[in-house]
Amino acid sequence: MSIGMLGKKIGMTQIFDQQGCAIPATLLQVGPCTVTQIKKVKENVKIQIGYEYIQPNKLNKPIIGHFKQQKIPCFKHLKEYKNNKLKQVNIGEIINISQLNKNESINISGISIGKGFSGYQKRHHFSRGPMSHGSKNHREPGSIGAGTTPGRVFPGKKMAGRMGHKQVSIKNISILKIDLQNNILIIKGSVPGKKGNIIYIHQK
Repeated sequence: MSIGMLGKKIGMTQIFDQQGCAIPATLLQVGPCTVTQIKKVKENVKIQIGYEYIQPNKLNKPIIGHFKQQKIPCFKHLKEYKNNKLKQVNIGEIINISQLNKNESINISGISIGKGFSGYQKRHHFSRGPMSHGSKNHREPGSIGAGTTPGRVFPGKKMAGRMGHKQVSIKNISILKIDLQNNILIIKGSVPGKKGNIIYIHQK
């Protein structure tokens, strides 16, 4: 794959192979994306792409000015990819999944599902205390540091807090099927995020 792309997660299903084995699969609607900017810094070439058209009245003036300068329509999502190998690409060029091949491996990033404020056992897989009567330490954290020395809790200590809603990348996902007519990509396994989330396809 020459340039990365943006898309949406449709959902999950399963596909049966020739041996009759059920393969978990994720449906992604990828592209079409448009090249919105090309930046050349020394030897590095950075290509910005836009995904999903949007009305200009829903954007702020600096972003509208960016699109007007390039003489292209407005896009809801923008993403910049670094590519030093690609030479012939123009602003306004449309990129779709036709540049992908079946059984090719790709990298996908997305925002994982938020789990809210979670405790020690769920967030960090701490072991719990005895559940017998009189324990008083069923799902508590235990000691969080020494007393007089150092007399504080070290930064980065694993504690209860918000879980999920972070960018997660999965590498070497194989493509099972490509539907060029509907811009749908069927990949093996799961992808971070819930239905409708924006996903980023990176080049290997």
